Amino acid sequence: MILVSSCLAGMKVRYNGTDSLDVHIQKLVEEKKVVTICPELLGGFMTPRPPAEIVGGTGEDVLNGTAKVVESSGNDVSEMYIKGAYEALNIAKEINATLIILKENSPSCGSAAIYNGSFENRKIAGNGVTSALLKKEGFKVISEEQLSEIFLHGDM
Repeated sequence: MILVSSCLAGMKVRYNGTDSLDVHIQKLVEEKKVVTICPELLGGFMTPRPPAEIVGGTGEDVLNGTAKVVESSGNDVSEMYIKGAYEALNIAKEINATLIILKENSPSCGSAAIYNGSFENRKIAGNGVTSALLKKEGFKVISEEQLSEIFLHGDM
């Protein structure tokens, strides 16, 4: 079974109340090959919510306590991001996920790039909190950007 960010499946759960529907994910949903999650909602957030970025590092650093996830208002929401990551991990284990596809650039779900914490639309290489935890636990995590390549090569 494949675990997918809810926003990629068309659910309006992003911080600003929108989705990021991906046509490849939509096809997988129609074929009933996916389970959807939103780590931020699992962590206790509502939609909409203030934008947040990782300040002082990456998701790995948030997990080990050396960086924080901070809302644009300055509110430290690291604990909610960590809680959501562990809830996502539990679901991944329950469904025996063979692949996890998460939304790129998110402080939770980014698997190659995240915003740098300046709230100036600048990105750095790195994982979000959930991606970092899932990768640490041995799961294969990709973004919707890598999914297109998989579909092009017929691996799915």
